[in-house]
Amino acid sequence: MSTLSERPDNASVGVAIPHESAALHVTGAALYTDDLVQRTKDVLHAYPVQVPHAHARITAMRVEPALDVPGVVRVLTAADVPGINDAGIKHDEPLFPTEVMFHGHAVCWVLGETIEAARLGAGAVEVDVEPLPAIVTVRDAIEAESFQGAQPNMLRGDVDAGFEASAHVFEGEFEFAGQEHFYLETHAALALVDEGGQIFVQSSTQHPSETQEIVAHVLARSSAEVTVQCLRMGGGFGGKEMQPHGFAAIAALGSVLTGRPVRLRLNRTQDLTMSGKRHGFHARWRVGFDDGGRLQALDATLTSDGGWSLDLSEPVLSRALCHVDNAYWIPHVRVHGRIAKTNKASNTAFRGFGGPQGMLVIEDVLGRCAPLLGIDPTELRRRNFYSAGQSTPYGQVVRHPERLVTVWDELTRRGDVVARQEEIARFNRTHPHVKRGLALTPVKFGISFNLTAFNQAGALVHVYKDGSVLINHGGTEMGQGLHTKMLQVAATALGLPLHRVRLAPTRTDKVPNTSATAASSGADLNGGAVKNACEQLVERLRAVAATRLGCNPADVRIFDGAAHAVGSDATIAWDELVHTAYLQRVQLSAAGYYRTEGLHWDSPTFHGEPFKYFAYGAAAAEVEVDGFTGAYRTRRVDIVHDVGDSLSPLVDLGQIEGGFVQGAGWLTLEDLRWDPQDGRFLTQAASTYKLPSFSEMPEIFNVTLLENATEEGAVYGSKAVGEPPLMLAFSVREALRAAAAAFGPSGIEVDLASPATPEAVYWAVEAARTSVAEPMVAAPANGRPRVEVSSRG
Repeated sequence: MSTLSERPDNASVGVAIPHESAALHVTGAALYTDDLVQRTKDVLHAYPVQVPHAHARITAMRVEPALDVPGVVRVLTAADVPGINDAGIKHDEPLFPTEVMFHGHAVCWVLGETIEAARLGAGAVEVDVEPLPAIVTVRDAIEAESFQGAQPNMLRGDVDAGFEASAHVFEGEFEFAGQEHFYLETHAALALVDEGGQIFVQSSTQHPSETQEIVAHVLARSSAEVTVQCLRMGGGFGGKEMQPHGFAAIAALGSVLTGRPVRLRLNRTQDLTMSGKRHGFHARWRVGFDDGGRLQALDATLTSDGGWSLDLSEPVLSRALCHVDNAYWIPHVRVHGRIAKTNKASNTAFRGFGGPQGMLVIEDVLGRCAPLLGIDPTELRRRNFYSAGQSTPYGQVVRHPERLVTVWDELTRRGDVVARQEEIARFNRTHPHVKRGLALTPVKFGISFNLTAFNQAGALVHVYKDGSVLINHGGTEMGQGLHTKMLQVAATALGLPLHRVRLAPTRTDKVPNTSATAASSGADLNGGAVKNACEQLVERLRAVAATRLGCNPADVRIFDGAAHAVGSDATIAWDELVHTAYLQRVQLSAAGYYRTEGLHWDSPTFHGEPFKYFAYGAAAAEVEVDGFTGAYRTRRVDIVHDVGDSLSPLVDLGQIEGGFVQGAGWLTLEDLRWDPQDGRFLTQAASTYKLPSFSEMPEIFNVTLLENATEEGAVYGSKAVGEPPLMLAFSVREALRAAAAAFGPSGIEVDLASPATPEAVYWAVEAARTSVAEPMVAAPANGRPRVEVSSRG
């Protein structure tokens, strides 16, 4: 076992403890960025001037009327930017644009003594525009060939020969929606400048270092002149990885120009209309199976809806291609990816980062083709699992594929799947207007950033003279429990009780050059860095203890808050040891560092080993559908998920449950709508955008962590848990497909939209009722069967 994975006895990691801020959350005492406004004097408030056109050229802008509004202090425009007028890493997102690119695009910002004064001032700004043609849908973009960014290709084997050798070939089309983040805390920033000109920005951001960089280049300052702090976020889900930077830059620019603190907080409508969402996708595919139902070839084109700028669309698309195989071996693969440029807010990262979209394509393919092949969908999936020695289409060997089978079999046993399938069949035979469905789906999700350089982290650990410990790391807390895990890692590495360790907010002047807290890698990267810093301190303290205990430093062990000599009863208490080290002038602070080893990725060839490991899981979902309305309820969900040796089991269980419910929301409830004529975002409130609630929770919800699953080379043998559970919700969608199919004859293919809202399910039920089972049609010249299937979400 590697030293990184090795876990000592009586460790703090692996103990089920509450989230470190749980009590603060539920009592309302937890501070968020906007709460700091009440603690800051003379704050100005920023408000955007949004233009109600999907695409238009600005011909004139008059800000003078705003300055006549009582309480308005200043209007920020492009002329005020001393540096680069851009908020994106691709330099394609003007902070103050001259061309409106989506309905509600902010073109300038008003600063007021109160938010009401700023709002009235924004309403007084006069903007003249020349409307331009707009592209709102992905299909329109495809037809207009409106694309942006790289267009990667993933190739393996001989796809044409694979199809030629296939016994069954199907092809189809599938379009599915994105998803709104709908974090509880909207985008927020508070900026001020001190007497030395240092710019300090409090930001609700998943990537403080990049926020720092963008603020610096907008203001023509060095990064050393900008400090960014993130106390905590009220949710992020990827929506605060890239998109907070521009809002922080606006606040910082206003503060520099006025000499006063500036607060920017979007209201819910502004956040929904101005910020990006999960990428919707359009997929066109062709797939071949042999007579046994084993996948032989896949040829697909995936087109993501990038919105008006690139943002993170290129890496999102790459991860989608990397996960189009999900858990299945496909010998011959050809997948082409492209990014549509549409007149919408720029779509961005969202939990799973393209992985869910790629995996949804293959799960939809299997769900639709299974009845046409005459094979039970559960068996078809299991039959195509990866096995030992096989590699992904991009060339990475799949390690521990046996865990897929272990997880699947344990799920089948724990979920009593066979008996329930028989029970559901009996129920469906006797209930003509209500049907039930049960489906199992797997997850294989790669952990690490696709961009190798991002797979590094830093930490700073202080031990004070009284023996107390303060840790700071580069990860941000958004409710996912990262700080909780880091406290447990530090306590374990130092051999201390958990209560002796405290944690400070994430700041760029404490840990520099950090990566985003994203890609499910927060605990892996920052945990490795915290452990490294603590081990440096332990090494120094062992030498001190050895002189007191009369032994070799290699024979000193620190645990339970004391240093012990191996083979002796001699001990020295932690507090005494630390004080002795101080008197001996031993450094009691350490900067830790970690980099993920063994990664390499070649973007031009789309080949390499971009992931440290794969997280595995599987879910079984049972639903009941009303044939008159399409309404449904989730009766039961069973999950078995691989988190390695959990760092914090209670946190991991919460992440699995929350990720599953969020995934079910994306696939069944959350229906993004835009006006196809003027590009206006229509579902811009909780009244029109339906989110999962308690009523959508499964009536029975069982989650099991896979046992005996130590992950070599990861901190204390753990695995990431942030994103993979979201894809477990595919089981709900496939269960709905099975229930809808039960209204028709056996052997029919069910076309189910995504999201599978009650309306979509109703139409799937109606189609099933009128279907005639025709498993194979339109045989081509070579005599092999071919079926065309299509879906439009």
